[in-house]
Amino acid sequence: MTQQPLPGLQHPLCTRRTAIQAGAIGLLGLGINHVAALRALAASRGKNEAAQARAVIYIFLSGGLSQLESFDLKPNAPTAIRGDFKPIATRSPGIQICEHLPRLAERSRLWALCRSLTHPTNDHSAGHLMMLTGRSAVPPGFDPEKPRATDWPSIAAVAGYLSRRRNNLPPAVILPEPLVHRTGRTIPGQFAGALGGRWDPWLVQASPYNPVSYGAFPEYGFHHERGAENPSSLIFQAPNLSLPHDLTRGRLDNRVGLLSSIEHQQRELERLAGIESFDHHRQQAISLLADPRVRRAFDVVHADERTQERYGRNAFGWSLLMARRLVEAGVNLVQVNLGNNETWDTHQAMFPNLKQFLFPPTDRAVSALLDDLKASGLLDRTLVVMAGEFGRTPRISTLPGVKLPGRDHWGAVQTVFLAGGGVRGGTVIGSSDKNGGFPAADPQMPENLAATIYHALGIPSIAAWHDPADRPHFIYHGEPIRGLT
Repeated sequence: MTQQPLPGLQHPLCTRRTAIQAGAIGLLGLGINHVAALRALAASRGKNEAAQARAVIYIFLSGGLSQLESFDLKPNAPTAIRGDFKPIATRSPGIQICEHLPRLAERSRLWALCRSLTHPTNDHSAGHLMMLTGRSAVPPGFDPEKPRATDWPSIAAVAGYLSRRRNNLPPAVILPEPLVHRTGRTIPGQFAGALGGRWDPWLVQASPYNPVSYGAFPEYGFHHERGAENPSSLIFQAPNLSLPHDLTRGRLDNRVGLLSSIEHQQRELERLAGIESFDHHRQQAISLLADPRVRRAFDVVHADERTQERYGRNAFGWSLLMARRLVEAGVNLVQVNLGNNETWDTHQAMFPNLKQFLFPPTDRAVSALLDDLKASGLLDRTLVVMAGEFGRTPRISTLPGVKLPGRDHWGAVQTVFLAGGGVRGGTVIGSSDKNGGFPAADPQMPENLAATIYHALGIPSIAAWHDPADRPHFIYHGEPIRGLT
């Protein structure tokens, strides 16, 4: 018997007129990555509904954060294991974290740690897929070099498919860019896979991909071996309202004129609404272009001085500030990729790179995010998760030909950071062994983390997604992590 989608979990359709207006955005020289910003103003139309809704911000540290340098230090382990960093006390008795995360240490009553998440791979691509889809095995036909239509759907895609749409906003968003390796490999696990491409999460592409960049430019950009580095080609723009590379001003003139005023732009959208038809992705946009508040609301690079100071004037800070604004506007799940090109892959120069380039902007921006969510009353209804595709090896090592040591890939254990969404602050779930290499108590899997996220979104345990052939697939493959709430 074919299982029918649950009542209230259907993806709503937009009207033809809205679809046509949305399609016109592309003709006006804008991309679909701008839609989240264009819809932000609709938040004011559904405040009562938004007040009851739940959201998730999934902060993904591509490359793999070392548990031994961040949230699970082993100061009594041998030198070859414990590393250079020292633990510091937090506001929660008995919980210590890295000395280079002092702001998060001050806010420990807002967050919890799961120190025992484990999965079976040390491969970047497979690890990404497992942690972004919540499945601890790769699908049949898995290709580590590229996404495939047979991949498991990402958590973001499932959330977009099943969570209740609010304020006519896209329910799931990824920012500030997709995860791409310097070799050109688009990392699998980010997209809808077997769910169907039409359910790919919305991409707010605020940061142009650069194959040699790492870190939080322009304040904390770096290269793993050469140190501080900020390519001039990197510009963070959220949303990116500049013209596409292949659309010159002359071509734009020929299509819709110079758009000398917002009013003229709106008239064009209205005119096109009666005569054009466009594809699915454009159908999901609405024309809020006429309101000049859109650009101000999402121009995070030019936020007020106090906000800039708290979040940091860099890609990490701007990304988390934008995530907060999207949640406030009504987006259900925002995946924030803090660092492209597997930024957190600390095989070499791990200690100076973490200390100088990675921990400072992360500590600052995540702390500011928690403060703002708490001050606005949204923290109780917004689950914040921070994880990577795996942890790092217990033993420090030095790659051939490099000067400074690091740690290699390690799927056997990592620490996941969780806050908000009813999570009890000052809580630690599970533990690793004395060397930080394997779970010692209460092991958790990617399936448990995914279930925790789905539960936080209010998606029931019997929910299913349907593939293009209308076959049902249940989304819960484990129970939510126990003890968090």
